[in-house]
Amino acid sequence: MLKEQFQYWLKIKGYSEYTPKGLPSTVYDYPKRIEYIIWYEKLKSWQDVVININRLLKEYDENGIKSEIGKKSHSAVINALRRFNEFCIETNQLI
Repeated sequence: MLKEQFQYWLKIKGYSEYTPKGLPSTVYDYPKRIEYIIWYEKLKSWQDVVININRLLKEYDENGIKSEIGKKSHSAVINALRRFNEFCIETNQLI
């Protein structure tokens, strides 16, 4: 459910659904990056990302212990975490 809410939030914030060539863009890519984090961190759910968002941001951001992963694909991983954090703040997901 959080994944779909995040995708909808990205859409209403003006992020692209598709590239000019018709390929899936940011609205679909960022949730995939969050799912990668869930897998990589061995988390159980999107809610676990919410609970751990501050730690994850610190670790995947510049100078963090996982910054190389954060920089993948033109920094798509850390940018996805940043946008997910904004989503959580705006929609009162944070505990």
